[in-house]
Amino acid sequence: MFDLKGRVALVTGSTTGLGKAMAFHLGRAGAKVALNFANNELRAAKALEEFREEGLEGALFKANVVDPESVERMIADIESELGPVDIVVFNATPDQPQMPIEEYDWSFHQSMLEFFVKSPYLVTRAVLPGMKARKHGRIINIGSEVFDRGVPNFSPYVAAKGAQRGWTRSMSQELAPFGITVNMVSPGWIPVERHENDPQDMKDGYRALIPMDRWGKPEDIAGAAVYFASDEAGFVTGQTLVVNGGMTVN
Repeated sequence: MFDLKGRVALVTGSTTGLGKAMAFHLGRAGAKVALNFANNELRAAKALEEFREEGLEGALFKANVVDPESVERMIADIESELGPVDIVVFNATPDQPQMPIEEYDWSFHQSMLEFFVKSPYLVTRAVLPGMKARKHGRIINIGSEVFDRGVPNFSPYVAAKGAQRGWTRSMSQELAPFGITVNMVSPGWIPVERHENDPQDMKDGYRALIPMDRWGKPEDIAGAAVYFASDEAGFVTGQTLVVNGGMTVN
């Protein structure tokens, strides 16, 4: 089950954290994977080296996923090097500081919408002609439990994640006749590299609330992404799978 041989997958923001775990899991399932990054060349090169050391097939593509020209160029390069894109996972994200609403300005709100609404729109628009022609595609948004939990002092991020979920629902209906599924994986707080400097009391407080009595791991999210990418999930669309150890119940 969950054999992705012959498929090409793009994971945006995939040289660190959850994105890296998902890229590696998709590769282990047999997909050729396009790893994407925007800034840190050394970290990206290290991730690709680790990827290939496992014997996985893929390549590295630098692109700003909120810029139309950069996205178009990236998709063209992926298709030239790896083949037509069958699976897209939208994981790229900016910094997400928690602050009262008075301390946010509109430019920050806009940056959230750029990554979680504009980027899925741009990339999907670029890969859609091929997916429609092949009558197959997997579009996977990475959301967040914050929408279900209504986390305070986080309003721009929560609002953008809500918009991303709405986009997922609408696009699932629009693209279902073409054999293209659109789903969302919503992680809980999974400690990765960018959380290293988060306050320990905040981590301890969250950890104490998890019903499954353990931290989530990047592999937990990666497994959900592989499922949505697989043929086994071919009749599942418009759904949100919350992976947070029971913190929320739908």
